[in-house]
Amino acid sequence: MSTATNTATAPPTWSWNPRELLRVGIGVPLGVLCVLAMIIVPLPPVALDILFTFNIALSIVIVMSVFYVSRPVEFGVFPTALLLATLLRLALNVASARIVLLRGYTGPGAAGHVIESFGKFVVGGDFAVGIVVFVILTIINFMVITKGAGRVSEVSARFTLDAMPGKQMAIDADLAAGLITQDEARTRRTEIRAEADFYGAMDGASKFVRGDAVAGILILLINIIGGLAIGILGHGMALTAALHTYTLLTIGDGLVAQIPSLLLSTAVAVIVTRMSRPQDVGGELGKQLFGNPRTLAVAGGLLGALGLIPGMPSVAFLLMAGVCGGGAYLTGKRIARAAAAPPAPAPVPTGESRELSWEDVKPVDPVGLEVGYRLVCLVDSKGQGADLLARVRGVRRKISQELGFLLPAVHIRDNLDLAPNVYRINLSGVPIGESTVYPDKELAINAGRVFGPLQGVATRDPAFGMEAVWIEPGNRDHAQALGYTVVDPSTVIATHLSFILQSHAHEILGHEEVQQLLNTLGKSAPKLVEDLVPRVVPLAVLVRVLQGLLSERIPIRNMRTVMETLAEHAPKTQDPAVLLPLVRVALGRQIVQEIAGVSAELPVITFEPELERLLQGSLTASSAGAGLEPGLAERLQQRVGDAAQRQEGAGAAPVLLVPPPLRAAMAKFLRPALPALHVLAWNEIPDNRKVRVVTAVGR
Repeated sequence: MSTATNTATAPPTWSWNPRELLRVGIGVPLGVLCVLAMIIVPLPPVALDILFTFNIALSIVIVMSVFYVSRPVEFGVFPTALLLATLLRLALNVASARIVLLRGYTGPGAAGHVIESFGKFVVGGDFAVGIVVFVILTIINFMVITKGAGRVSEVSARFTLDAMPGKQMAIDADLAAGLITQDEARTRRTEIRAEADFYGAMDGASKFVRGDAVAGILILLINIIGGLAIGILGHGMALTAALHTYTLLTIGDGLVAQIPSLLLSTAVAVIVTRMSRPQDVGGELGKQLFGNPRTLAVAGGLLGALGLIPGMPSVAFLLMAGVCGGGAYLTGKRIARAAAAPPAPAPVPTGESRELSWEDVKPVDPVGLEVGYRLVCLVDSKGQGADLLARVRGVRRKISQELGFLLPAVHIRDNLDLAPNVYRINLSGVPIGESTVYPDKELAINAGRVFGPLQGVATRDPAFGMEAVWIEPGNRDHAQALGYTVVDPSTVIATHLSFILQSHAHEILGHEEVQQLLNTLGKSAPKLVEDLVPRVVPLAVLVRVLQGLLSERIPIRNMRTVMETLAEHAPKTQDPAVLLPLVRVALGRQIVQEIAGVSAELPVITFEPELERLLQGSLTASSAGAGLEPGLAERLQQRVGDAAQRQEGAGAAPVLLVPPPLRAAMAKFLRPALPALHVLAWNEIPDNRKVRVVTAVGR
């Protein structure tokens, strides 16, 4: 018998290399334990000097990281870093307070050189000046920066959480329209969750900074009072000497801790007041504050006028006026050089010297999109937000994958005959859809559950007819918080285009597309294609059958099943009206799957037996509705529509189940009034599906 060594449960080998500790995730917990130990274990002055210096360096690194990160969410560890830095600073306060109280009687150097330097050099050795400077820093930190940052964090967290449902609905709308892939939708949902978690954590982390500022004031008072009591009563020091020594030590300790606290408060304020889009804070400040020569020139003029007033510090004002004037001159020259850059050479117009040819007769585009001149910015690659081309490509890719054939390219061109904000969708040169969009606004769509009105231009979603409002981009978060789905103009156009392409797919499919489908199928089933088309089934008949499937919203991805069904029945008949029901029966599993998903039960609407007999006697497959009495036809549409509406309200797709002879006629009769209704025949239901009759429609 052989024995195997189990390596999966072998204990890991630990290395005390600092990099290895950080890699396995032990470095930070050990650091926290060391910080907590500082509260209990007395530290020598040398260790305090090193740790105070490290605390200041850590605060500077955090502030610089806040300035150079492109988006706040990218610094997601900031709330945790803020907590750890606050914990370190409080532990140092406790450690330094212990040394000040125990050894303060020995002189100003009792707690290390860093505290001594801040107590002597920074405030000039005068404890009264030190107290004033400390109070000023505390007021600035506590009343101005910390309080403002806390309020901004609270508001940002509330609005971010309120806007999450609307943002999620916008992602679902883009995914349904084919504008983004599943991976892109997953990434955007992750970013939304990360943003909400970040601002929620920042709302709590700002309380750490606020509490740290309060703790600094209390520690200062306790150290001064305790030091005086210990120095006078315990070591017999004179009041003046004790006041001077312990106050300078306490002020030095307070300043060493207050300056990093002020830096971290500034970092909190900077990161929560930034916009969520990627940006460089330093670059944006320089561009927006000092990028306009007019503002610099006006500022320089005002400073120069102040410098000329008698009694004012002329040198300082005139010097700064010259700096502003020089900046305005240099900025203006830079803008002028950019404007005077030579434009791209225009194409040389061709003359009319040559004769006309067939190339001058442009063919009609199968699918075309025309835009007014104000919507050209959505297409022009140099325009802001010009993503319409990418969205149209996404729509074309998604629908081609769903339907099973490659849609023709969508040709986009401007049309000066249209109104400035109007776009038009054409099929084979004929307008099939038209609407108005505003490129500088966004569309807030009422999906059915909103909590308040919006100010803007009232309209309707061009694809589905839902109530909507055109709003300013700045109101996006407010609209999403109210439950609206907010989309940009490119998404509105792309969604409308997607709806039209899906509704008219049978008109787009032609002989060329079907031949490409046959060529693709011929790679995997060459004998089937070779023996069937055109020997048994002419290409025109196959096109009519596939168009019939698409007209009833059945994808033609399963071409192999379609061709095998035609190979079985086409030798008996070439009539597409007869072949189409047979193909539908073969595709029954796919049809029901598209409607009901993986559910084992299919809720359906049926006709009462008396109505079925009446319809079979009066309707024919070639003339749907021609033999029906007008009153009966109207009642039939009304009652089937009511039943379909109830079924949709229950969360199920409306399905009408009829005998096979009635299916084609009823589908053609009801489709104009009830486009969402699926009309199925009994023989199209697969054996593994259970049918549950929810409504029986009578006369």
